[in-house]
Amino acid sequence: MTFADHKEIKQAKTVGTKLTLREYEEIVNLVNNGLYLSVSDFLRESVRDKLKATKVIKLRDIIYEDAKKEILGYYRNYNEAYDYEVSENLELDYELVCQITEELEQEGRLQGIKT
Repeated sequence: MTFADHKEIKQAKTVGTKLTLREYEEIVNLVNNGLYLSVSDFLRESVRDKLKATKVIKLRDIIYEDAKKEILGYYRNYNEAYDYEVSENLELDYELVCQITEELEQEGRLQGIKT
């Protein structure tokens, strides 16, 4: 265990929650079958899994022409991408990406690039 790990454990917070009897019994069953060390172990693991699965998309405030250049560059680098991927990876508004992608297609600048 590194110093940073020890420091993180030291700064841990206790959080209380209510579960239905059925939920609790299901967790206890998993613990009794050896899948988890304890109810707390199950809850910690569940929180970590949920945090990994939850992605907050940040949107940048950007000038239209700069966004257009970035989107064109993205399609050139990846050759094939969905609009939502461009939006997430460049942190741009989805509707803006769709509008610019359509404009780039009309200009013929995405020829040979699959969108």
